[in-house]
Amino acid sequence: MDLAYVCEWEKRPKSDHCPSIPLVCAWSCRNLIAFTTDLRNEEERDLTHMVHIIDTEHPWDVYSVNSGHVEAITCLEWDQSGSRLLSADADGHIKCWSMTDHLANSWENTVGSMVEGDPVVALSWLHNGVKLALHVEKSGASNFGEKFSRVKFSPSLTLFGGKPMEGWIAVTISGLVTVSLLKPNGQVLTSTESLCRLRCRVALADVAFTGGGNIVVATSDGSSASPVQFYKVCVSVVNEKCKIDTEILPSLFMRCTTDPARKDKYPAITHLKFLARDMSEQVLLCASNQNNSIVECWSLRKEGLPVNNIFQQISPVVGDKQPMILKWRILSATNDLDRVSAVALPKLPISLTNTDLKVANDTKFFPGLGLALAFHDGSVHIVHRLSLQMMAVFHGSSSQRPVDEQTIKRQRTAGPLVHFKAMQLSWTSLALAGIDSHGKLSMLRISPSMGHVLDMNTSLRHLLFLLEYCMVTGYDWWDILLHVQPNMVQNLVEKLHEEYTRQSAALQQVLATRIVAMKASLCKLSSSTIARVCDYHAKLFLIAISCTLKSLLRPHFLNTPDKSPGDRLTEICSKITDIDIDKVMINLKTEEFVLEMNTLQSLQQLIQWVGDFVLYLLASLPNQGSPVRPGHSFLRDGASLGMFRELMVVIRIWGLLKPSCLPVYTATSDTQDSMSLLFRLLTKLWLCCREENHITEPDDTLIDECCLLPSQLLIPNIDWLPINDGIISKLQNKQLVRLQFGKAPGLIGHTVSSQFDAFVRAPGQPKIDHLRRLHLGAYPTEECKSCTRCGCVTMLKSPNKVTAVKQWEQRWVKNCLCGGLWRRMPLSYS
Repeated sequence: MDLAYVCEWEKRPKSDHCPSIPLVCAWSCRNLIAFTTDLRNEEERDLTHMVHIIDTEHPWDVYSVNSGHVEAITCLEWDQSGSRLLSADADGHIKCWSMTDHLANSWENTVGSMVEGDPVVALSWLHNGVKLALHVEKSGASNFGEKFSRVKFSPSLTLFGGKPMEGWIAVTISGLVTVSLLKPNGQVLTSTESLCRLRCRVALADVAFTGGGNIVVATSDGSSASPVQFYKVCVSVVNEKCKIDTEILPSLFMRCTTDPARKDKYPAITHLKFLARDMSEQVLLCASNQNNSIVECWSLRKEGLPVNNIFQQISPVVGDKQPMILKWRILSATNDLDRVSAVALPKLPISLTNTDLKVANDTKFFPGLGLALAFHDGSVHIVHRLSLQMMAVFHGSSSQRPVDEQTIKRQRTAGPLVHFKAMQLSWTSLALAGIDSHGKLSMLRISPSMGHVLDMNTSLRHLLFLLEYCMVTGYDWWDILLHVQPNMVQNLVEKLHEEYTRQSAALQQVLATRIVAMKASLCKLSSSTIARVCDYHAKLFLIAISCTLKSLLRPHFLNTPDKSPGDRLTEICSKITDIDIDKVMINLKTEEFVLEMNTLQSLQQLIQWVGDFVLYLLASLPNQGSPVRPGHSFLRDGASLGMFRELMVVIRIWGLLKPSCLPVYTATSDTQDSMSLLFRLLTKLWLCCREENHITEPDDTLIDECCLLPSQLLIPNIDWLPINDGIISKLQNKQLVRLQFGKAPGLIGHTVSSQFDAFVRAPGQPKIDHLRRLHLGAYPTEECKSCTRCGCVTMLKSPNKVTAVKQWEQRWVKNCLCGGLWRRMPLSYS
């Protein structure tokens, strides 16, 4: 484990950020981190309870919002999609925050619920029934279905038709459980019930879910002498009202309180956590005194109830007829530890074939098997989530052991040590975020080998397995990139593509854009592959344009065959290899390509990009020996060239209906048919590489013709995406990067960015909307948003009213084409 970066607040003389008590943080599957601090005013009387949301790639670009909570915030919880956040306070108020216009740095409180004056101690979204298990022992399998399997898991509550109902559940300090349901019409249905008839104080609580759709709540009054209680909660909707039924489950006493050697040594239970939200059978408990802690892991098991011999003789127990009982059994416990200040649990749903502590040798160091414990001396330990054995250690600056007596004295007089008060593991357990007692955010990199020496192939296999998991689930993979060194990039990209091609055609189609985005983010991390980043983003754009334009085609008659016009277009263009565009066009039913004139004209900017890119590619063919030139990989990509060829045919037909929608070329001859010329050369190039396994070199005639293109047509400048200004490329050398909230780092970007000076617009030059292909001017007056991952820039509000363009814009209203989130940009962006 090592520190990747640290981000802290600017020191302010009058108003100051100070950590909340209790301080909480949460990490979403989109790699957004939410945490709390209190803002003290000048008179130091009132505290404003703030919620801060950052993207891990741009941690300095913090979005801070006054939560409106009167009391300290006690819980933060992201939903399963990572787009909504719950906050609860010590006054019983719960608020639901949603993105405004799908922007990661713009949030608003939409709905909420409350239990007046009753502090919330535990909070969770209801389960949506989706659970994907990772089979680490099958990481070498070729089929994604073997590595990741859908587990049969019932939602907490379902609507008509089996659709899961959204909502949240909270537990209060007085022993109440409150459930709030979000109805489809936007209203909130709330109900509150006591966990049991005899209500008692609840100092700690946690929520988990069972596969049968029930909810399990664990509670403790904070004293280790008292039992840890468990309750089953069932939620239903009866006559438009929310109904809650509770049932008492077996409880347990911590082992340290029943051990005579440790009795009364650890008076308080300080941490109570289920090992996972969907694993109600395993719980982690931590008991502490002023200086030390002990951690225990417990498991709920079914055991046979012994039957007296007298009853055995009367009615012998056979097979499954033996009475069973649920009983908590301790799995493991630690020795005496330093005082634990925070606990972070893994979110990876790892499925182990052997549920005991014996795990296969090649998987026992897998990252998702460890949980993190933070201590008051500033150190962090990663321990196995079942055996609690040490897997990795991080020593903070204040946790290094002093070497002499003078240092010990200085530390004692310096006051309390800086330590993490709240921690969260990323969704792949490869990164750990900690908020310390000064409100500072630390990002720790957790090695896939968990501190043990593993060969390069095993480490690469771990990273590849987690990349595939993110590809299948749609989760963001930023935390995996933290561990990718430049010498790994080529290998990872090749193996990722190899695994992808082994999947079924249907699954490949679903994951087509996601793997391209993943390859692009990987290639940014190496100087030898960074030129391909532009190609991958251009391919994402090409796939989106192809899907959108084909979807506009409609069959002329309703009783048409099963294939859509877009499918027939692809089939005919792949069969007919003629280099004359008009001969290909004759084989199509042109009546299926008829669109309104306004629609055709509104698509001109996208059509222009297709025409410009084809011209640029063909003109760059003579320089194909230079892999650092953007567009190089397209020259050997038969699938992409085939897409361009199909689009050229569609554009040719539309040009007959509306000539002004055609791409504009600056030609030296008025009589030259530019479209026919480009289609002829494009087809010749496509024929060289249309079969992936039999790629041939372009003949000299084709290269000579492409050499003449600059004398026949003006070669356009392609507006490539800018090199992203994120933090990931600055962490390659594994040196600590120090950042400040609200202040962009003045660090030099990637060392190879100078290679792309020719493709990046200098300050003062016109800027472009990368998705609408519109010029915004040197100093845009329209509000814009940029992607948190690829840096793509587009206008926040649509200037179009044509349905076809709105359909195009709907493709990326929630996310960028690469899957990244949007963030609002200042008007004077550079």
